[in-house]
Amino acid sequence: MPRFLLTRVASGLGVLLLVCLFTYLVFFALSPDPAVQICGKNCTPELIDQIRGNLGLDQPFWTQFFHFVVGIFAGRTYGEGVGAVDCAMPCLGYSFQSSQAVWDMIVQRLPVSATVAVGAAVLWLLAGLAGGLLSAVKEGTFFDRFVTGLTLTSMSIPNYVLALVLQYVLVVKLQWLPFPQAVPFADDPVQWFLNFVMPWMVLAIGYAAAYTRLTRANVLDVLRENYVRTAFAKGLHKRRVIFVHALRNSLIPIATGLGHVFSLILAGSFLIERVFNIDGMGYLGYNAILQRDYPVALGILVISSLLMLIGNILSDVIYAVVDPRIRF
Repeated sequence: MPRFLLTRVASGLGVLLLVCLFTYLVFFALSPDPAVQICGKNCTPELIDQIRGNLGLDQPFWTQFFHFVVGIFAGRTYGEGVGAVDCAMPCLGYSFQSSQAVWDMIVQRLPVSATVAVGAAVLWLLAGLAGGLLSAVKEGTFFDRFVTGLTLTSMSIPNYVLALVLQYVLVVKLQWLPFPQAVPFADDPVQWFLNFVMPWMVLAIGYAAAYTRLTRANVLDVLRENYVRTAFAKGLHKRRVIFVHALRNSLIPIATGLGHVFSLILAGSFLIERVFNIDGMGYLGYNAILQRDYPVALGILVISSLLMLIGNILSDVIYAVVDPRIRF
């Protein structure tokens, strides 16, 4: 296992380096001159040259990219002499609009995005496993047909449409829930839950439907295996056979996609934050793109890629835990 983890981490860092290279190329090499954007409308050529020198934009592309990568792990210094500005690790640069450190801006909003993504992941996992298991056990019944139809409908509705519909029904008409806001858990746990439950539902419904169908199919396949029939023939309780034998072996294909689905939920939370105006990483990234605040957008992409790589590594570890036959 340690060797496997080291290999996956090393390969993940290589992928992350390629992501940094691609995004840095798009945002800085193929975009308008950042120095002109920072300087504003009433600017002189001398001031633009000074800004380019302070940011290192007058250097070759590979030198700029090298300093960017080194800054993430060791920090860097912008400019020289009295006007030099130190950027501590992990340095992702400074915002063109507010001059704040990008890392500080992301850290302030990361808990909100993590709350949305993790809450949705827990909800879709519980709903998907429970719905798929019950549907498989009650195969052919009205409940099974109802769940099948419900999952097909849920998978067909886009997230942003579902968000607008739930917001209109639950907030405007029925007034069961408040309009979502980033309420800290420590301030009011009840309001924290009520404010985040609708974003969780919007993100989780589609993935829960997909995992319900996947779990149902896997459980039905396992229930038809000879060793399960033997367990029933030996007189083992139905509940023990389903949970100990059928469900555990059904989780093996599901475990391989956990990290990937969590990555999709994290990416989807950016859209949901924009729809509900929740001030998280997604909302920050959306505004950064509109305002052409490239350091902020680049920093969010780097952090998002890192979180997705961590999710994929965790998926491989869960796969090994669920299936004891796997040896690294």
